[in-house]
Amino acid sequence: MARPMGTNRSTAEFLLRVCHDLRTPLRGIRLHAELLLREQGAATPTDLAQRLGFIADGAGKIDRLVDALARYSIALQMDPASFQSVSIGVLLRGALAKLENLLRESDSEVTYEELPRVQGNPDALIQLFEQLIRNAFDHRGDAAARVHISAARMDEGWQFAVQDRGPGVDASELEGIFEPFERLHGSGPGLGLAICRAIVEGHGGRIWAESQLGKGCTIRFTLPSAS
Repeated sequence: MARPMGTNRSTAEFLLRVCHDLRTPLRGIRLHAELLLREQGAATPTDLAQRLGFIADGAGKIDRLVDALARYSIALQMDPASFQSVSIGVLLRGALAKLENLLRESDSEVTYEELPRVQGNPDALIQLFEQLIRNAFDHRGDAAARVHISAARMDEGWQFAVQDRGPGVDASELEGIFEPFERLHGSGPGLGLAICRAIVEGHGGRIWAESQLGKGCTIRFTLPSAS
């Protein structure tokens, strides 16, 4: 069966963005490696350190992008057979343990209410909360991040809210922030919120953002209740 034209176009656009984001640091690595070869013996220690720094930086960008692409691929292949009844409170504490140093060093804070049990993949859901907290941290502005997580019972299961006090997002940009490689103000791979969307949708839920400039941003998403 032929794939829908829209799916083919989306895949093509995604692959083009991947190629672009890989090609940019690769060109930098190649350029500075060629300069090192050309200047063998003539380069000063300062030049040598600078060129090696560019190479290391470029390699780091490629490594982060490949890691994000791997996580995105896994999130897109969510297997319902891996779902189990899990406590979101326990999973959130696991995510916060991974982020402990980052939050402490920046004087950032994450608070949360009593959270329910849901039906889902534990590893994916830990990654979901970790990424949403990182997103709030990365877009906190000049102040320390303040994040609050809550949940409300809904007909379709549970609706979660991850609310921050950052600078917020313009209404015209809200829909696009979940697209792959969308970078509002950061310099990372640009796949964080796309991974979050893949995880939520892989659990049969939906995810969206609400925000006003200067008044923070709230990411909301739904997950099924524990059976």
